[in-house]
Parts: sequence; structure tokens; C-alpha cells
Amino acid sequence: MSENSLRSTRWGWAIRCLVIPACLILLSDQRQAVAGKDELTIGITQFPSTLNPNIDAMAAKSYVLGATLRPFTVYDADWKLVCLLCVKLPSIEDGDAVPVDLPDGKKGIDLTFTIRPDASWGDGVPVTTEDVLFTYQVGRDPASAVANGELYRRITDITVKDDKTFTLRVDKLTFDYAAINDFVLLPAHLERSAFNEPAQYRVRTRYDNDPTNPGLYNGPYRISEIAAGSHISLEPNPSWQGPKPHFRRVTIRAIENTAALEANLLSGTIDMVAGELGFPLEDAIAFEKRHRDAYQIVYKPSLVYEHVDCNLDSPVLADRRVREALILGLDRDAMTGQLFAGQQPVADSFVNPLDSGYSTDLPHYRHDPERAAALLEAAGWRKQANGPRIDANGNRLTLELMTTAGNRSRELVEQVLQSQWRRIGVEVRLRNEPARVLFGQTLRHRQFQLAMYAWISSPENVPRSILHSREIPGPGNSFAGQNLSGFNNPETDRLLDALEVELDPARRHSLWAELQRLYATELPSLPLYFRSSVFVLPKWLSGVRPTGNQYPSTLWITDWKPEQ
Repeated sequence: MSENSLRSTRWGWAIRCLVIPACLILLSDQRQAVAGKDELTIGITQFPSTLNPNIDAMAAKSYVLGATLRPFTVYDADWKLVCLLCVKLPSIEDGDAVPVDLPDGKKGIDLTFTIRPDASWGDGVPVTTEDVLFTYQVGRDPASAVANGELYRRITDITVKDDKTFTLRVDKLTFDYAAINDFVLLPAHLERSAFNEPAQYRVRTRYDNDPTNPGLYNGPYRISEIAAGSHISLEPNPSWQGPKPHFRRVTIRAIENTAALEANLLSGTIDMVAGELGFPLEDAIAFEKRHRDAYQIVYKPSLVYEHVDCNLDSPVLADRRVREALILGLDRDAMTGQLFAGQQPVADSFVNPLDSGYSTDLPHYRHDPERAAALLEAAGWRKQANGPRIDANGNRLTLELMTTAGNRSRELVEQVLQSQWRRIGVEVRLRNEPARVLFGQTLRHRQFQLAMYAWISSPENVPRSILHSREIPGPGNSFAGQNLSGFNNPETDRLLDALEVELDPARRHSLWAELQRLYATELPSLPLYFRSSVFVLPKWLSGVRPTGNQYPSTLWITDWKPEQ
């Protein structure tokens, strides 16, 4: 998971106008041009591997679909759960969320939702409970390869009251029971035929084969043009009954090289750079020093966790001593200080200190190359006078590190990791791929040793999809899980299961602390840092509000408008 004649505003009219009436005319012309601005071009650094909302978890796709689809529930910029497609959030107090006793002795809950009465797909077909039932069918089928299958497995039954109202029976009473954020509807009238063979749904979905079909979208915009790897254009959805969008055309351009992203911004090819998938922090800081007077620069600390996943099926990385040696061999404080001016804090686990689930009671790995060397020796990797360490059979300690190609920040971090690991006798080879290939194929099929990327979460988000053993992608689940490291730990599974159903905040915080300690001890991933998002906006654009969580600002794109 995007310039125009108005760029002339940077020149400063008052200084250049020697005759006051002429200056006023020019200023008036400028304001009229801004007021009449009806197109917006956005730069992002990735192109989606698919546009189907339920296949693959990728920020680029979420950014595009934020303008074109309405989830039932999301977290907003205040980190509050809100309804988008539903009329209201169900609650136990209001009686539309009812705890139930299940046959296995556990507690479940019945949640009643009502779809907004004015909701319809872009071809005019109303959004109804038929779409709910079809989406549930797709989500429950193990052959469908949906990324968010866990939610659909938890929903054991759906009772339809009418075309707009339905009740979900969920097999767990969780502390965030009203959040069904991953239940993103598919249009049954269009997608049902593509699902005739569930195992082929991934390649037959209309979101990829007919992406400009207006009936695929129920948000304020619909996709009107798509050029694979290049750009996606949006136009207002005529069936949308909510607040009208202010732009007649929005183009989201994928520019994977961040140097090229800056060049396109300065040349006027794009109007803004999305914070969700835009400039790395160090590039943004340098950009602001040079161009602060011409743009709005908005910094937003976020729940974006940059890390290196270790494929635990790799015999070398399966040894926990090697993983600990790798983290001890890194001087992450120096790296973030030098590259990011200390603005992106070092991570000790996957939970950000800004999050209510954060705990300080966990291992904190500081740079300790001597301890790292001792661990590698104990693991059977002997030091050589020259070159990397070797084992008893003469095999070199060589690992392959991957990340998204063209991302200058990550490529710099890669070089730092490679250099620091070389000092403890670990040889690292770099092999990067375009984001759509890395996320759509390589990581999904776990064809890597070390992979550097980010997880984007919502507040107090239980990381079941990335840590539970049932979420390991493989042929048995059509590679649909997100536990890419292959972490299989019964105690982690127990904590995840207990955490979700603990309603008492104090006891839940204790479970969060246990989970973070275990994660930081076992190190299925190597924590790096928490990112800050940087939005570079034109002076004339208002209403863009960064969320700092996994839900993109485009979900509120109808608030974006040109200002005089």
C-alpha cells in the first residue's frame, strides 16, 4: 500500500509586481485558477499487485480503494472506530450487539449491521445483503486466497433480515467486537461468475480483468483508466449519494524511484506526494529545506513498523542464535540518527510506543558485536581471517536480503545492514524487486531468506494475521496467510487467542506485554524502526488529514478541495 500552472505561486507576486494594479490583477487570476482547479495528480511509490479488496495486503491498493470503496468500519485520524458503509456501530448497550453462549462453552456475539440506505454500486445497483452473503462465501472458501480469511472464519453464520440489515454470528467476544474492518464487500452481480471456480478466482476477478467497470465501486470515485505499472485515474461515481468530491479527475501515479518522485513533483507532473507511500523521512527533510515555501509539509508519526522478516524455513535462520546475532550486530540507534535525524524511533517489537498496548518490559537489543560473534561461534559458524564465517563443512554464512526496488531509503538501510553484518562475519547479498512482484508473488510464496518491508496496523491491533501459526501461507491455504516468516509458536498462538477475548483493559495490557516479550525473545523478525509519514501537499489543497494508521487518508477524499 500519485503540476500545473499554479506552481507559479512560489515566485511571490508582491515582489515582482512594480505596478500595484497589475499585481492585483495577477493575484486575482491566480485565485480564480485555484478556485477552478478540478484535477489532482498524486504520486505514490508502488503500483497495486491487484485491485481486489480481499486479495493481497498492500498499501498501494488500500490507497486507491480508499477513494473508490467503503468498508463497513475503519479507524479514523483520531484513532476512533467509525462507520462508513453502515448506519451505526453495534453496541452491547444499544442491544444490537448481543453476547451469546456457544456450544463449546465459549462466548460469541451477534452483531447487527444496517447498510446505508443510499449505498449503491457505480452502475446503479443497490448495495444489499446479497453482496454481504456473496462476500462471506468468497471469504470462507479456503481456495479463494483472500488475505483476510481469519475474519470470515470467525463469522459462523449470517442471518439476513432484509435487503439492508443482517446479523453476524461471531465465534469470539473480542474487546473490539464492533470492528469488521476487513469485511469489504464485493459486488455479487459482477463477481459471482468469476467465483465459479474458487481456486481460479484470484486470476479471474473483474477487479483485475475489467477494472474500469463502474459496478465494482461504491465510493465517491470509480476507476476510469488504468495503465499497469504506471497510473490509475479516478472520476466521480455518479451513483454516490454522500458528500460530492471536489475534483472531476484524480490520477494516482506510481513512481517507484523516490528521486524520480521528487523530479515529477518539481516539474509539475504530480501535485502532491502521498504520505502513506511517498518520500522517506530523510528525503522529506532535505526537500523541506529547499522548498518549504512552495509546499505544505505535514509530518505524522504512524503505526508503520519497518522490520526484516526472517524465513524460519531457512536452515541458517531457523537457529535463534543466528537471529539474535543479526540484531546485536546492528547499531540501529546510529543508523536512525544518521539517516533520519533521529525522527524514526528504534523499534523493540511490533508495538509502537504511541499505541495503548505498548510495554517497556521486554528485551532491548543494543549494538553488541562481541556478543553477536559469540552467538555465531556457538551456532557453529567459525571466523575466518578473510571473508564470511564458515561452518564445519566449509559452507559460507551468506544470506540474501530483499526489499522494494527503487525505494532510496530502504536501499540506503540495506547498505547499512549489509555493512554492519559484514563486520560480524555475515555475508549479505542484495536482491530487490518491484513492490508489485515482491508482495504479489515472492513474499506470498515465502521465496526469500531476509525481507525488509513494513507492517501498517490500526490502534491496539492484535497481530494474529502475521504471527499465528494458522496464518502461514502455503499450498494448503492457497498462500493466503500473512505470517511470512513461518513463525510457529504454541505460546504465541495462546497469547493471541487470549488477547482478543480479554475485555478488561488491565489484564489485556498484561497479555500485550507477554506477547511483546516473547516476540522480542524469539525474533521471527528483526525490528528496525517506526516510520513517520510525510505528506507533501500543494499550498492550494485543503482537507487532507493523515491518519497515522493503516487506513488511508483517501477514505475521506471528499473533504479534499482547492482553496483560494
